[in-house]
Amino acid sequence: MHQLRLFFTALQFFTRLPIPGWVGFDPAWLNQASRYFPLVGVVVALITASAYALAAWLLPAPVAVIISTAVGIYATGAFHEDGFADMCDGFGGGMTPERVLEIMKDSRIGAYGAIGTICMLALKLTTLSMLPPLAAIGALLAAHPLSRLMATSLIWRLDYARAEGKAKPLAQKMSSAEFLIAALTAALPAVAVIALNWLSVTVLAAGLVAAAIATLWLARKFVRRIGGYTGDCLGAVQQVTEVMFYLCALATLPR
Repeated sequence: MHQLRLFFTALQFFTRLPIPGWVGFDPAWLNQASRYFPLVGVVVALITASAYALAAWLLPAPVAVIISTAVGIYATGAFHEDGFADMCDGFGGGMTPERVLEIMKDSRIGAYGAIGTICMLALKLTTLSMLPPLAAIGALLAAHPLSRLMATSLIWRLDYARAEGKAKPLAQKMSSAEFLIAALTAALPAVAVIALNWLSVTVLAAGLVAAAIATLWLARKFVRRIGGYTGDCLGAVQQVTEVMFYLCALATLPR
């Protein structure tokens, strides 16, 4: 029952989806709930893939992709997109660690955040719309959990950069056993997608490698610029690695 509470705590933090009233809330659960962040990605993946499948049955693929993406943004409250935009603003406009953190804390969006978000969404929509329908569904099912696992790896390996912050309760050190649970959770949809032959092992392997490289590159930048990560950094890693997976899916498919 406690593990179920931890999952619902993660779901409540990262989405707008309702949870049962009996779950309750304890701030201490947030740190323990980090093991279930990829499982939240599985829920979001099922929602977006279902929206895409239904829309693609009636409408052209580009329209289905836009609907699917909009449904996902609504379900998560644009939580990760907002983090990506804040990271672009902070790292684009700040020259010192203090200034970077100050800009990222500002709720207003600047030129770097707006341009970065537009380019990121355009790349995501274009790439998914060019995939065959079953491959697009498979990519959605695999990319959402994997990208959240990549974000979780920052909690596992890096220090939190702020004294206080929205993600501070998540920022306690994550054990290797907890990260292993998260990794196994992210692997389940990938195994299912391979078994259904919606994506090949080559696509999954290429997407995993690309996501890991992007995560390492961003993690080094975060440590160098601000000494660790923030909640906005987690959102940025999720968005970048999700797009990287879609790009690999498109690049490795037969022409």
